[in-house]
Amino acid sequence: MRKTLFALFLCLLALSSQAQTVVHRNPEIQQLVSEVSSDSLKKYIDDLSAFNSRHTLSVDEKNGMPAAQRYVLSKFNTFAKTSAGRMTAEIADFVTPADERRVLVDSKVANVIATLKGTDPSDNRIFIVSGHLDSRNKDVMDAEGGAPGANDDGSGVAVVIELARIMAKREFSATILFVAFTGEEQGLKGATYLADKAKAEGWNIAGVLNNDIVGNSNSSETNISDNTKVRIFSETIPLSETEQQANLRRGINADNDSKSRQLARYMKEVGERYVDQMEVKLIYRSDRFLRGGDQTPFLRNGFTAIRVSEMNENFYHQHENVRMENGIQYGDLPEFMDFEYLRKVAAVNLASASSLANSAGVPEEVKIDVRGLSNNSTLLWKSPAIGKVKGYYVLMRETSDSMWEKKFFTTETTLTLPYSKDNYFFAVQSVTETGEESLAVIPVPLSR
Repeated sequence: MRKTLFALFLCLLALSSQAQTVVHRNPEIQQLVSEVSSDSLKKYIDDLSAFNSRHTLSVDEKNGMPAAQRYVLSKFNTFAKTSAGRMTAEIADFVTPADERRVLVDSKVANVIATLKGTDPSDNRIFIVSGHLDSRNKDVMDAEGGAPGANDDGSGVAVVIELARIMAKREFSATILFVAFTGEEQGLKGATYLADKAKAEGWNIAGVLNNDIVGNSNSSETNISDNTKVRIFSETIPLSETEQQANLRRGINADNDSKSRQLARYMKEVGERYVDQMEVKLIYRSDRFLRGGDQTPFLRNGFTAIRVSEMNENFYHQHENVRMENGIQYGDLPEFMDFEYLRKVAAVNLASASSLANSAGVPEEVKIDVRGLSNNSTLLWKSPAIGKVKGYYVLMRETSDSMWEKKFFTTETTLTLPYSKDNYFFAVQSVTETGEESLAVIPVPLSR
């Protein structure tokens, strides 16, 4: 009897050990995450909501969009003083032409941008953390009526401001742009302008983390209240895909492996690694059903971009005039925000942006050998052009799985695994000495 019980104990112990997950946290990133403050985020939201309206077409210098832009610029400039000259900030104005829809005449608008210059002269990558500064009420053309915009999208801008505050004091290999876009509600005007400029000037934008409506944890109608989940939307079929790229995607069945999908997976893994009590939910859409956001113009221009958004939206406090009706308070007011939830969303952004900005470049010319039939899979690649690596992870998942299930480490630039390419998907990412991982790159076939 005792032998039987002891054998059962050993079996249970073995099962328990197999179920354990070891979490390795970089102390520097963990420190950054610990500095995110719900009090700071609340102050930004209260300040932004105090402007009468941040409508894109508002010209009120004292209580409208121009004043709100100067507020964000003042925050960026304050943080820049801690950056040893690496951070600069500006109100980058431009003229958006009339579109006969939501901009009736040519209008001068602006994005507010803080640039934290990377420390490696050979690293030309740019990562963008963004939200949109403009607000609206029920009538999208009303540029004078009150529109506090606490959550939509004061919350996203608050995340941008808070990350700028914390990251300004640190050094990162790549350059980071902290952007408060204008014109999202009028048709993605500010994001379109910057994305088009980046493409025309050949910027190496390696990832856009767009935050839009990220500060509420209670849903309307269903009354779900949960501050432990956040959504990340990522495109499935790239908007900028060429016919040649489409043929390759179809040939290797890579419908679930766009670059933006890899960024979403990255943020789920890193975000959950560093932020307790937060689950990142991957949504296989570029945005909510039939809706869009400031990540879209970057996707159209071939850049990697995702949207971060709260799990449970409350439509009583979105695109509504401030009013009391049938016992329900409508309007996008700060009192309906969950600032502890917003802190965790900001922390997911911070952990991801910090890890990406100090990662090496992605492995280059990643291929999988298909020159003969085999139940083994051989991958080979070249070292990244940017940064120093200690090695690489070859990632593997079953075709039905959304996340990478196994990571195989190697210091070589090739690896053969006893798993069939017929049954699994693979990718490769670089790893620095301090453990920062690059985005994953899926292989293309190496044939005869």
